[in-house]
Amino acid sequence: MNVTALDHPLAAHYLTVLRDASTPPAMFREAAVSLGGLLAVEATSGLQVSQIEVTTPLKSTVGHSMSSNVVVVPVLRAGLGLLQPLLDLLPASAVGFVGVARNHESALPEQYYVNLPHPVETAIVLEPMLATGGSLAWAVDAVKQAGANQIICISVVAAPEGIAHMKERHPDVRIVTAALDEGLNDSFYIVPGLGDMGDRLFGTM
Repeated sequence: MNVTALDHPLAAHYLTVLRDASTPPAMFREAAVSLGGLLAVEATSGLQVSQIEVTTPLKSTVGHSMSSNVVVVPVLRAGLGLLQPLLDLLPASAVGFVGVARNHESALPEQYYVNLPHPVETAIVLEPMLATGGSLAWAVDAVKQAGANQIICISVVAAPEGIAHMKERHPDVRIVTAALDEGLNDSFYIVPGLGDMGDRLFGTM
């Protein structure tokens, strides 16, 4: 499984803003979008393009055009914080949604919503918190059932436990993250992490 952790000063800056417990929701959302843009550029680096001929004001030359049918799939609700940067880069993309809540006692994912276009060729799944890996693995199951044969997953922070779970369940996917964190605490939250991203995005703490 291919795991890429961003190594960029801007990514480190925006991640620090997200980690800071004193960051208010409006600034948190802005930092999530900025970091999401950096993650999106890295995540799309392997997408297929086709060669085309293009005429500049001076002469004809060879250019490139996106050839993949890309579907962006945020995992509700925290994944919504990373959606806009992907749509800015890939405005023609369809958007699918998968809703999964974590059972706070068992830490197991509980599905409550799936709405995906068919067929899906390439899927970019947005799951900011890769903790146990259960929610992301379930989301990848859903996009595979919709036909996806190329899957890239974007997270903000990832725990070793989640990476290991994804390697076992879906070794064929690529994961792009801003940070590989220490691990999970007794409540299955990522440490040092940044808290509950959904709550911090939408001010529901």
